[in-house]
Amino acid sequence: MRALPSVTNVLNEYTFWLHTGALRYDRCAHMSYDPAPTSDFPSTTENEALKDIIRQRIAQAGAITFREFMALALYHPHHGYYCSSREKMGRQGDYLTSPEVHPMFGWLVGKQLGQMWDVADRPQAFTIVEMGAGSGALARDILDWAHRHAPEFFAALEYRLVEVSDELAARQRRAVQSALGGDERLEQASWLPSLEAIPEASVVGCFLSNELADAFPVHRVTVRGGQLQEVYVDWRDGRFEESLGPPSAPALAEYFQRLGLLPGEDCQAEVNLDALEWMKAVGRALGRGFVMTFDYGYPADQLYAPWRRQGTFLCFYRHNPSTDPYARLGRQDMTSHVDFTSLIQAGQDAGLDTVGLTSQAQFLDCLGIGGALAGADQTELSLEEYYARRRALTELLDPAGLGRIRVLIQSKGVESPRLLGLESTRGSRE
Repeated sequence: MRALPSVTNVLNEYTFWLHTGALRYDRCAHMSYDPAPTSDFPSTTENEALKDIIRQRIAQAGAITFREFMALALYHPHHGYYCSSREKMGRQGDYLTSPEVHPMFGWLVGKQLGQMWDVADRPQAFTIVEMGAGSGALARDILDWAHRHAPEFFAALEYRLVEVSDELAARQRRAVQSALGGDERLEQASWLPSLEAIPEASVVGCFLSNELADAFPVHRVTVRGGQLQEVYVDWRDGRFEESLGPPSAPALAEYFQRLGLLPGEDCQAEVNLDALEWMKAVGRALGRGFVMTFDYGYPADQLYAPWRRQGTFLCFYRHNPSTDPYARLGRQDMTSHVDFTSLIQAGQDAGLDTVGLTSQAQFLDCLGIGGALAGADQTELSLEEYYARRRALTELLDPAGLGRIRVLIQSKGVESPRLLGLESTRGSRE
């Protein structure tokens, strides 16, 4: 967002906070950056300053892991994709998430949260901690549903949003204010810079995230001759080039040893070690209650199946997918699917019990999304609202789109909870 300084910077500790504030990316090194070249005609599809930063990092340290490249591209504090001011979410941005489709998504998530409060014996204060809240649409619609339909639950609510971007925090504040009805009610909501600001085991309530972990930077790996190899990024002949080398950290081999598998020979795959640390941090902060995670992903045996030869890594620009992370640097989103087997294991290590894993389509169906076409309290909808809801329902349940998002619910200190969103009408769970 800000241009590089016109003088050389010497950084002894290079720190990037993820947009959730959950993790910190530290690169302790002596790094001097020359000023980026200026032009009368700067690129509108690529951030040249960011490219120069990465190029100089490689010149000083040699080839870097793909994870480090991705962390710079997405989270550099001045030039990273998530730190830019351009519109990223919604139909006018690069990708569409469920809360931007229609408020009914947030209403139904609110309904599930209300039941969680009930099965947790209705604590006097029930705290929702939303991480990576984006535009604030989900928070707005959850609070709106609770205010209109569950006044006792609404009175118990404390809503915390973990956000380090001032721009996004301001946007979220406006969204939350519209649900709470003015500044005088904003004391129910608060903003935190990171999960580290939450004392251990202090939260009674629910940690909530929507499409968060799939945006963490990942290691990219492959298998050659039965041996795990990692992808590194270098700069040669005026462009980024990939090369293979031994894993940069023992944790990568340990990751697959714990799963008891390897990706197929010559298959590409992604390893999201940051997601595991994030889940452990969430488990430490939760005293009693739930963790509800919405994200694209699969169990490990499906994610690393030998027929999945290209992995799941994708980039998105104006809703167009690509597999080239070196194009539109700083202007496109990057994402990869979540390994829910490892995420569940990380939660268990942090004292979380798995309540269930299902698809978003099934979750919303169990919560009664079909009733949205009948209108509130069975009142008749206008024709315009009816068709808007029908289109939204189709998008949210699409098995090839948003409907295939997985919903993982974990608990701590709540004995054998039976939750509406996990009660299949067919008597089975995914």
